[in-house]
Amino acid sequence: MSRFNKIVYPICCGMDVHRDFLIACVASTNDVGVTTYESKRFSTFAGSLRDLCAWLAACNCKDVCMESTGKYWFHIHRALEKSCNVVVTHPKFVKAIKGKKTDKKDAQWIADLFKHDFVRGSFIPPEDIRSLRDLCRYWCKLTSYTTGEKNRFQNCLTVSGFKLDAVFTNVFGKSASAVIEQLLAYPGQELDVRQFVDGRCKTPVKEIQAAVDGEFAPEQADKLRIIRSHMDFLEELKRRLEIAILAIADKYPAHMELLLTVPGIADRLTAARIIGEIGVNMSVFETSKHLTSWAGLTPQNAESAGKKKTTRIGKAGIYIKPLLVQIAIAASRSDKYPELKLKRLILKKRRGGKKATIAIARRLLTAIYHMFARGVEYQPFVTADKPPKLRHLTPQQALKLVAKMGYTITELETA
Repeated sequence: MSRFNKIVYPICCGMDVHRDFLIACVASTNDVGVTTYESKRFSTFAGSLRDLCAWLAACNCKDVCMESTGKYWFHIHRALEKSCNVVVTHPKFVKAIKGKKTDKKDAQWIADLFKHDFVRGSFIPPEDIRSLRDLCRYWCKLTSYTTGEKNRFQNCLTVSGFKLDAVFTNVFGKSASAVIEQLLAYPGQELDVRQFVDGRCKTPVKEIQAAVDGEFAPEQADKLRIIRSHMDFLEELKRRLEIAILAIADKYPAHMELLLTVPGIADRLTAARIIGEIGVNMSVFETSKHLTSWAGLTPQNAESAGKKKTTRIGKAGIYIKPLLVQIAIAASRSDKYPELKLKRLILKKRRGGKKATIAIARRLLTAIYHMFARGVEYQPFVTADKPPKLRHLTPQQALKLVAKMGYTITELETA
Protein backbone atom coordinates (compact mmCIF):
# COMPACT_ATOMS: atom_id res chain seq x y z
CA MET A 1 0.00 0.00 0.00
CA SER A 2 2.82 2.40 0.88
CA ARG A 3 4.44 1.99 -2.58
CA PHE A 4 1.41 3.26 -4.49
CA ASN A 5 -0.13 5.82 -2.14
CA LYS A 6 1.19 8.96 -0.52
CA ILE A 7 1.99 8.66 3.18
CA VAL A 8 0.38 11.52 5.09
CA TYR A 9 1.23 10.44 8.64
CA PRO A 10 4.70 8.79 8.86
CA ILE A 11 4.12 7.92 12.52
CA CYS A 12 0.53 7.19 13.55
CA CYS A 13 -1.47 4.90 15.78
CA GLY A 14 -4.57 2.80 15.10
CA MET A 15 -6.73 1.66 18.01
CA ASP A 16 -9.24 -1.14 18.27
CA VAL A 17 -11.45 -0.13 21.21
CA HIS A 18 -13.46 -2.49 23.41
CA ARG A 19 -15.26 -2.15 26.70
CA ASP A 20 -12.49 -3.38 29.02
CA PHE A 21 -9.36 -3.00 26.90
CA LEU A 22 -7.97 -1.56 23.69
CA ILE A 23 -5.26 -2.59 21.26
CA ALA A 24 -2.97 0.21 20.07
CA CYS A 25 -0.76 -0.28 17.02
CA VAL A 26 1.90 2.33 16.19
CA ALA A 27 2.92 2.29 12.51
CA SER A 28 6.26 4.02 11.84
CA THR A 29 7.49 4.61 8.27
CA ASN A 30 11.12 5.54 7.66
CA ASP A 31 12.60 7.59 4.81
CA VAL A 32 12.98 4.51 2.62
CA GLY A 33 9.27 3.73 2.90
CA VAL A 34 9.52 0.69 5.16
CA THR A 35 6.80 0.53 7.82
CA THR A 36 7.24 -1.19 11.16
CA TYR A 37 4.44 -2.00 13.57
CA GLU A 38 4.39 -2.16 17.34
CA SER A 39 1.23 -3.27 19.12
CA LYS A 40 0.38 -3.11 22.79
CA ARG A 41 -2.69 -3.83 24.89
CA PHE A 42 -4.00 -1.38 27.48
CA SER A 43 -6.88 -1.42 29.90
CA THR A 44 -9.59 1.23 29.60
CA PHE A 45 -9.12 2.27 33.24
CA ALA A 46 -7.86 5.83 33.81
CA GLY A 47 -4.43 4.73 35.08
CA SER A 48 -3.82 2.54 32.04
CA LEU A 49 -4.88 5.36 29.73
CA ARG A 50 -2.18 7.55 31.29
CA ASP A 51 0.31 4.79 30.48
CA LEU A 52 -1.04 4.82 26.91
CA CYS A 53 -0.33 8.55 26.63
CA ALA A 54 3.20 8.03 27.91
CA TRP A 55 3.79 5.14 25.47
CA LEU A 56 2.60 7.22 22.52
CA ALA A 57 4.87 10.08 23.58
CA ALA A 58 7.82 7.68 23.81
CA CYS A 59 7.02 6.49 20.26
CA ASN A 60 6.83 10.13 19.10
CA CYS A 61 3.29 9.48 17.88
CA LYS A 62 1.00 12.53 17.74
CA ASP A 63 -1.73 11.22 15.40
CA VAL A 64 -4.25 8.63 16.57
CA CYS A 65 -7.24 7.06 14.83
CA MET A 66 -9.98 4.97 16.47
CA GLU A 67 -13.41 3.75 15.50
CA SER A 68 -16.50 4.98 17.31
CA THR A 69 -17.43 1.87 19.27
CA GLY A 70 -20.61 2.68 21.21
CA LYS A 71 -19.85 4.95 24.15
CA TYR A 72 -16.53 3.27 24.95
CA TRP A 73 -14.41 5.75 22.98
CA PHE A 74 -15.58 8.87 24.84
CA HIS A 75 -13.26 8.79 27.85
CA ILE A 76 -10.38 7.48 25.69
CA HIS A 77 -10.77 10.45 23.37
CA ARG A 78 -10.90 12.81 26.37
CA ALA A 79 -7.67 11.33 27.75
CA LEU A 80 -5.80 11.63 24.42
CA GLU A 81 -7.08 14.88 22.91
CA LYS A 82 -4.82 17.09 25.04
CA SER A 83 -1.61 15.53 23.72
CA CYS A 84 -2.57 14.00 20.35
CA ASN A 85 -4.53 14.68 17.20
CA VAL A 86 -7.34 12.16 17.62
CA VAL A 87 -9.52 11.15 14.67
CA VAL A 88 -12.71 9.23 15.42
CA THR A 89 -14.29 7.47 12.46
CA HIS A 90 -17.37 5.41 11.74
CA PRO A 91 -16.68 1.63 11.83
CA LYS A 92 -17.93 1.19 8.24
CA PHE A 93 -14.93 3.22 6.97
CA VAL A 94 -12.35 0.95 8.65
CA LYS A 95 -14.05 -2.43 8.40
CA ALA A 96 -11.48 -5.22 8.15
CA ILE A 97 -11.46 -7.96 5.53
CA LYS A 98 -13.71 -10.86 6.48
CA GLY A 99 -11.78 -13.95 7.55
CA LYS A 100 -8.67 -11.99 8.54
CA LYS A 101 -9.98 -10.31 11.64
CA THR A 102 -8.30 -10.24 15.03
CA ASP A 103 -7.90 -7.39 17.50
CA LYS A 104 -4.26 -6.80 16.53
CA LYS A 105 -5.00 -6.99 12.81
CA ASP A 106 -7.89 -4.58 13.23
CA ALA A 107 -5.65 -2.04 14.96
CA GLN A 108 -2.98 -2.48 12.27
CA TRP A 109 -5.55 -2.10 9.48
CA ILE A 110 -6.84 1.14 11.03
CA ALA A 111 -3.26 2.42 11.29
CA ASP A 112 -2.58 1.58 7.61
CA LEU A 113 -5.71 3.31 6.39
CA PHE A 114 -5.08 6.35 8.56
CA LYS A 115 -1.43 6.57 7.48
CA HIS A 116 -2.52 7.19 3.88
CA ASP A 117 -5.42 9.48 4.89
CA PHE A 118 -8.07 7.03 3.70
CA VAL A 119 -10.15 7.51 6.86
CA ARG A 120 -12.99 10.00 7.00
CA GLY A 121 -13.05 11.58 10.45
CA SER A 122 -16.27 12.26 12.34
CA PHE A 123 -17.22 15.70 13.63
CA ILE A 124 -16.10 15.89 17.28
CA PRO A 125 -16.83 19.34 18.77
CA PRO A 126 -14.82 20.91 21.64
CA GLU A 127 -15.40 19.77 25.20
CA ASP A 128 -17.77 22.63 26.10
CA ILE A 129 -19.96 21.92 23.09
CA ARG A 130 -19.92 18.20 23.88
CA SER A 131 -21.14 18.91 27.40
CA LEU A 132 -23.86 21.18 26.04
CA ARG A 133 -24.87 18.53 23.51
CA ASP A 134 -25.10 15.86 26.20
CA LEU A 135 -27.40 18.00 28.37
CA CYS A 136 -29.58 19.01 25.41
CA ARG A 137 -30.03 15.43 24.32
CA TYR A 138 -30.95 14.44 27.86
CA TRP A 139 -33.54 17.24 27.81
CA CYS A 140 -35.01 15.67 24.67
CA LYS A 141 -35.19 12.31 26.44
CA LEU A 142 -37.06 13.84 29.37
CA THR A 143 -39.48 15.42 26.91
CA SER A 144 -40.06 11.99 25.37
CA TYR A 145 -40.74 10.53 28.82
CA THR A 146 -43.29 13.30 29.47
CA THR A 147 -45.02 12.55 26.17
CA GLY A 148 -45.22 8.88 27.08
CA GLU A 149 -46.77 9.67 30.44
CA LYS A 150 -49.34 11.93 28.78
CA ASN A 151 -50.36 9.08 26.50
CA ARG A 152 -50.77 6.74 29.47
CA PHE A 153 -52.79 9.41 31.26
CA GLN A 154 -55.11 9.71 28.27
CA ASN A 155 -55.47 5.93 28.08
CA CYS A 156 -56.56 5.79 31.73
CA LEU A 157 -59.27 8.40 31.06
CA THR A 158 -60.49 6.50 28.00
CA VAL A 159 -60.62 3.18 29.83
CA SER A 160 -62.59 4.76 32.68
CA GLY A 161 -65.18 6.27 30.31
CA PHE A 162 -64.18 9.94 30.62
CA LYS A 163 -64.26 11.50 27.12
CA LEU A 164 -62.46 14.74 27.94
CA ASP A 165 -60.44 14.56 24.72
CA ALA A 166 -63.71 15.01 22.78
CA VAL A 167 -64.65 18.30 24.49
CA PHE A 168 -61.25 19.85 25.29
CA THR A 169 -58.54 20.73 22.79
CA ASN A 170 -55.88 20.03 25.41
CA VAL A 171 -56.61 17.48 28.12
CA PHE A 172 -53.78 19.01 30.17
CA GLY A 173 -55.08 22.57 29.90
CA LYS A 174 -56.44 24.73 32.68
CA SER A 175 -60.10 23.65 32.57
CA ALA A 176 -59.46 19.96 31.92
CA SER A 177 -56.84 19.75 34.68
CA ALA A 178 -59.22 21.36 37.19
CA VAL A 179 -61.98 18.88 36.28
CA ILE A 180 -59.65 15.86 36.51
CA GLU A 181 -58.31 17.03 39.86
CA GLN A 182 -61.86 17.15 41.28
CA LEU A 183 -62.69 13.73 39.83
CA LEU A 184 -59.67 12.22 41.56
CA ALA A 185 -60.33 14.05 44.82
CA TYR A 186 -63.97 12.91 45.03
CA PRO A 187 -64.25 9.60 43.16
CA GLY A 188 -67.74 8.19 42.72
CA GLN A 189 -69.47 11.51 43.39
CA GLU A 190 -71.40 13.53 40.84
CA LEU A 191 -69.45 16.59 39.74
CA ASP A 192 -70.84 19.91 38.55
CA VAL A 193 -68.23 21.10 36.05
CA ARG A 194 -69.68 24.60 35.61
CA GLN A 195 -67.48 26.19 38.29
CA PHE A 196 -64.27 24.58 36.97
CA VAL A 197 -64.62 25.44 33.28
CA ASP A 198 -62.90 28.61 32.14
CA GLY A 199 -65.12 31.26 30.57
CA ARG A 200 -63.06 31.22 27.38
CA CYS A 201 -63.84 27.55 26.74
CA LYS A 202 -65.85 27.23 23.50
CA THR A 203 -67.41 23.85 24.29
CA PRO A 204 -70.85 24.11 25.92
CA VAL A 205 -70.94 23.16 29.60
CA LYS A 206 -73.68 20.62 28.86
CA GLU A 207 -71.38 18.63 26.59
CA ILE A 208 -68.56 18.77 29.13
CA GLN A 209 -70.94 17.52 31.83
CA ALA A 210 -71.88 14.58 29.61
CA ALA A 211 -68.20 13.79 28.92
CA VAL A 212 -67.38 13.31 32.64
CA ASP A 213 -70.10 10.72 33.13
CA GLY A 214 -67.68 7.91 33.86
CA GLU A 215 -66.35 5.95 36.78
CA PHE A 216 -62.80 5.43 38.04
CA ALA A 217 -61.75 2.00 39.21
CA PRO A 218 -59.54 2.27 42.33
CA GLU A 219 -56.56 0.93 40.38
CA GLN A 220 -57.00 3.44 37.55
CA ALA A 221 -57.35 6.33 40.00
CA ASP A 222 -54.11 5.33 41.75
CA LYS A 223 -52.37 5.01 38.40
CA LEU A 224 -53.51 8.49 37.37
CA ARG A 225 -52.20 10.02 40.59
CA ILE A 226 -48.82 8.34 40.10
CA ILE A 227 -48.64 9.53 36.48
CA ARG A 228 -49.47 13.12 37.48
CA SER A 229 -46.78 13.12 40.18
CA HIS A 230 -44.26 11.67 37.74
CA MET A 231 -45.11 14.34 35.15
CA ASP A 232 -44.65 17.08 37.73
CA PHE A 233 -41.30 15.57 38.69
CA LEU A 234 -40.20 15.44 35.05
CA GLU A 235 -41.14 19.09 34.55
CA GLU A 236 -39.05 20.05 37.57
CA LEU A 237 -36.11 18.08 36.19
CA LYS A 238 -36.48 19.79 32.81
CA ARG A 239 -36.53 23.18 34.50
CA ARG A 240 -33.31 22.45 36.39
CA LEU A 241 -31.73 21.00 33.27
CA GLU A 242 -32.67 24.08 31.26
CA ILE A 243 -30.82 26.26 33.77
CA ALA A 244 -27.70 24.10 33.37
CA ILE A 245 -28.00 24.22 29.55
CA LEU A 246 -28.29 28.00 29.41
CA ALA A 247 -25.37 28.38 31.82
CA ILE A 248 -23.10 26.67 29.28
CA ALA A 249 -24.70 28.37 26.28
CA ASP A 250 -24.10 31.80 27.81
CA LYS A 251 -20.40 31.30 26.99
CA TYR A 252 -21.38 32.02 23.37
CA PRO A 253 -23.53 35.18 23.66
CA ALA A 254 -22.80 36.45 20.14
CA HIS A 255 -23.88 33.21 18.49
CA MET A 256 -26.97 32.99 20.69
CA GLU A 257 -28.05 36.46 19.59
CA LEU A 258 -27.46 35.59 15.95
CA LEU A 259 -29.64 32.49 16.21
CA LEU A 260 -32.48 34.46 17.77
CA THR A 261 -32.76 36.40 14.50
CA VAL A 262 -33.47 33.21 12.52
CA PRO A 263 -37.15 32.64 11.59
CA GLY A 264 -38.81 30.07 13.85
CA ILE A 265 -36.31 30.41 16.73
CA ALA A 266 -38.05 32.30 19.52
CA ASP A 267 -36.36 31.12 22.73
CA ARG A 268 -32.83 30.70 24.01
CA LEU A 269 -33.21 26.99 24.70
CA THR A 270 -33.78 26.27 21.00
CA ALA A 271 -30.71 28.33 20.11
CA ALA A 272 -28.66 26.45 22.72
CA ARG A 273 -29.78 23.11 21.27
CA ILE A 274 -28.59 24.13 17.80
CA ILE A 275 -25.21 25.24 19.15
CA GLY A 276 -24.94 21.98 21.08
CA GLU A 277 -25.36 19.98 17.85
CA ILE A 278 -23.33 21.91 15.24
CA GLY A 279 -21.01 23.99 17.43
CA VAL A 280 -19.93 27.54 16.59
CA ASN A 281 -16.85 26.89 14.42
CA MET A 282 -18.01 26.35 10.85
CA SER A 283 -14.49 25.78 9.53
CA VAL A 284 -14.83 22.08 10.39
CA PHE A 285 -17.33 21.80 7.53
CA GLU A 286 -15.91 22.49 4.07
CA THR A 287 -19.12 24.09 2.77
CA SER A 288 -22.72 24.56 3.85
CA LYS A 289 -23.61 21.51 1.76
CA HIS A 290 -21.38 19.34 3.94
CA LEU A 291 -23.19 20.64 7.02
CA THR A 292 -26.65 19.94 5.61
CA SER A 293 -25.52 16.48 4.53
CA TRP A 294 -24.12 15.81 8.02
CA ALA A 295 -27.50 16.87 9.47
CA GLY A 296 -29.35 14.41 7.22
CA LEU A 297 -31.18 17.06 5.17
CA THR A 298 -29.89 16.14 1.69
CA PRO A 299 -30.87 13.26 -0.63
CA GLN A 300 -28.78 10.12 -0.57
CA ASN A 301 -26.37 9.24 -3.37
CA ALA A 302 -27.61 5.87 -4.61
CA GLU A 303 -26.93 5.70 -8.33
CA SER A 304 -25.96 2.72 -10.46
CA ALA A 305 -25.82 2.31 -14.25
CA GLY A 306 -27.04 5.86 -14.66
CA LYS A 307 -30.19 5.23 -12.62
CA LYS A 308 -30.94 6.85 -9.27
CA LYS A 309 -32.37 4.23 -6.95
CA THR A 310 -33.54 6.59 -4.24
CA THR A 311 -33.67 10.27 -3.41
CA ARG A 312 -34.70 9.89 0.22
CA ILE A 313 -32.83 11.84 2.87
CA GLY A 314 -30.35 10.00 5.06
CA LYS A 315 -30.82 8.78 8.62
CA ALA A 316 -28.21 11.15 10.05
CA GLY A 317 -29.00 14.00 12.43
CA ILE A 318 -31.47 12.19 14.69
CA TYR A 319 -31.45 15.16 17.11
CA ILE A 320 -30.76 18.21 14.92
CA LYS A 321 -33.07 17.18 12.05
CA PRO A 322 -36.35 17.02 14.06
CA LEU A 323 -35.47 20.35 15.68
CA LEU A 324 -34.86 22.05 12.33
CA VAL A 325 -38.09 20.57 10.94
CA GLN A 326 -40.05 22.10 13.83
CA ILE A 327 -38.35 25.45 13.23
CA ALA A 328 -39.11 25.24 9.50
CA ILE A 329 -42.79 24.50 10.12
CA ALA A 330 -43.09 27.44 12.53
CA ALA A 331 -41.30 29.81 10.15
CA SER A 332 -43.28 28.80 7.06
CA ARG A 333 -46.59 29.32 8.85
CA SER A 334 -45.76 32.84 9.99
CA ASP A 335 -46.69 35.91 7.94
CA LYS A 336 -43.50 37.64 9.12
CA TYR A 337 -41.43 35.65 6.64
CA PRO A 338 -43.36 35.63 3.34
CA GLU A 339 -40.38 34.35 1.35
CA LEU A 340 -40.31 31.10 3.35
CA LYS A 341 -44.08 30.73 3.35
CA LEU A 342 -44.30 31.23 -0.42
CA LYS A 343 -41.36 28.90 -1.09
CA ARG A 344 -42.94 26.11 0.94
CA LEU A 345 -46.29 26.54 -0.84
CA ILE A 346 -44.58 26.35 -4.23
CA LEU A 347 -42.61 23.23 -3.28
CA LYS A 348 -45.64 21.64 -1.64
CA LYS A 349 -47.62 21.78 -4.88
CA ARG A 350 -44.77 20.29 -6.87
CA ARG A 351 -43.06 17.86 -4.47
CA GLY A 352 -45.38 17.39 -1.49
CA GLY A 353 -45.57 18.81 2.01
CA LYS A 354 -42.88 16.69 3.66
CA LYS A 355 -40.21 17.39 1.04
CA ALA A 356 -41.12 21.07 1.13
CA THR A 357 -40.59 21.17 4.90
CA ILE A 358 -37.20 19.46 4.56
CA ALA A 359 -36.22 21.99 1.89
CA ILE A 360 -37.07 24.90 4.19
CA ALA A 361 -35.14 23.26 7.05
CA ARG A 362 -32.12 22.87 4.77
CA ARG A 363 -32.37 26.50 3.71
CA LEU A 364 -32.43 27.66 7.34
CA LEU A 365 -29.43 25.50 8.26
CA THR A 366 -27.54 26.91 5.27
CA ALA A 367 -28.34 30.40 6.51
CA ILE A 368 -27.09 29.50 10.01
CA TYR A 369 -23.83 28.22 8.52
CA HIS A 370 -23.15 31.53 6.75
CA MET A 371 -24.29 33.55 9.79
CA PHE A 372 -21.75 31.81 12.02
CA ALA A 373 -19.02 31.93 9.38
CA ARG A 374 -19.44 35.67 8.70
CA GLY A 375 -20.84 36.87 12.03
CA VAL A 376 -23.92 38.51 10.49
CA GLU A 377 -27.61 38.36 11.36
CA TYR A 378 -30.21 36.52 9.34
CA GLN A 379 -31.16 38.17 6.06
CA PRO A 380 -34.19 37.07 4.00
CA PHE A 381 -33.35 35.20 0.84
CA VAL A 382 -34.44 37.21 -2.20
CA THR A 383 -33.98 35.86 -5.70
CA ALA A 384 -32.30 38.23 -8.13
CA ASP A 385 -33.82 38.94 -11.52
CA LYS A 386 -31.28 37.26 -13.77
CA PRO A 387 -31.25 38.01 -17.49
CA PRO A 388 -32.08 35.09 -19.75
CA LYS A 389 -29.22 33.01 -21.07
CA LEU A 390 -30.37 33.52 -24.65
CA ARG A 391 -30.61 37.21 -25.53
CA HIS A 392 -32.94 36.50 -28.47
CA LEU A 393 -36.55 36.20 -27.29
CA THR A 394 -39.77 35.64 -29.08
CA PRO A 395 -42.51 38.24 -28.52
CA GLN A 396 -44.40 35.79 -26.31
CA GLN A 397 -41.29 35.17 -24.16
CA ALA A 398 -40.62 38.90 -23.88
CA LEU A 399 -44.19 39.61 -22.77
CA LYS A 400 -44.01 36.82 -20.22
CA LEU A 401 -40.70 38.12 -18.83
CA VAL A 402 -42.03 41.70 -18.55
CA ALA A 403 -45.20 40.50 -16.81
CA LYS A 404 -43.14 38.46 -14.36
CA MET A 405 -41.18 41.59 -13.45
CA GLY A 406 -44.41 43.25 -12.35
CA TYR A 407 -45.29 45.40 -15.36
CA THR A 408 -48.86 45.67 -16.63
CA ILE A 409 -49.17 45.07 -20.35
CA THR A 410 -51.78 47.04 -22.30
CA GLU A 411 -52.66 46.57 -25.94
CA LEU A 412 -51.75 49.37 -28.35
CA GLU A 413 -54.49 50.90 -30.40
CA THR A 414 -53.83 50.54 -34.10
CA ALA A 415 -54.72 53.40 -36.43
